[in-house]
Amino acid sequence: MPVEANTVTALFLGLLLGVKHALDADHVVAITTIVARSGSLLRSALVGLTWGIGHTITLFAAGFGVLVLKLTISDRLALSMEFAVGVMLVLLGAPILKQLVVNRAHIHLHRHEDKNHLHRHLHSDAPSHDHRHLRRPLLMGIIHGLAGSGALTVLVLNTMSSATQGLVFLLVFGMGSILGMLVFSGLIGIPFKLLTGLSLRLNLWIHGTAGLISVVLGSLIIWQAGFTGNLF
Repeated sequence: MPVEANTVTALFLGLLLGVKHALDADHVVAITTIVARSGSLLRSALVGLTWGIGHTITLFAAGFGVLVLKLTISDRLALSMEFAVGVMLVLLGAPILKQLVVNRAHIHLHRHEDKNHLHRHLHSDAPSHDHRHLRRPLLMGIIHGLAGSGALTVLVLNTMSSATQGLVFLLVFGMGSILGMLVFSGLIGIPFKLLTGLSLRLNLWIHGTAGLISVVLGSLIIWQAGFTGNLF
C-alpha cells in the first residue's frame, strides 16, 4: 500500500478514535452533569463543542511538547492528571446532590399569559450561571486532555513516521473528539428538555442520579490514581 494511503488510513483511524475517546465513561458523566442544568438544546450542544475544543488544545500542546520539543510525560504526572479528573467529577456531582438533598430543590407555580406553569427552582441558582456555562466544559476538556495526553502521544510516536504527521494525527483526533462530544451532548440534552415539560419530579431524580454517578466515578478514579496507582 502506498505511503499516502497509509497516512490517510491512519488519519481516518485517528478521527474514529477521537469520536470513541469522547464517549469514554468519565467524559460522558462529566458532560452529563452540566448538560442536565443547561436548559436548552443549543446550550447542551455548545457544552460538548467547548469541551472538545479545550480537550484538543491541550492534546495538541502536549503532543507538540513530546513530538517536537522531545519532552517526556512522566508516569507521576499522568497519574496526577487522572487524579485531577477524579476530583473534578466529584466537584461537579457534589453540588447537584447538595441542591437536591440539603437545599431541597422544589417546584414553584408561575402564571404566564393566563396559563399556569410549574418550574424547578433552586435557591442556589444565580444570574452568573450563564457566564460560567461554557467555562466549566472548557476547563473540563483541558483537564481531560492532559490526563489522556501521555498514552496518546506514545501511540502517535509508535505509529507516525514524523513529528508533522503526529501533530496532524492529534488534530484529526481532536476533531473526532469535538464531533463526538458535540453530537452526544446535543442528544443527551433532548431527554432533559422533554422531562422538564413532562415530569419535574422525574427530572429532579435524573439530576440527582447524574450527580451521584459523577461523585461515585470520581471517587473511584481518585482511589485508583492516588492509592492503587501509588501516586501518594
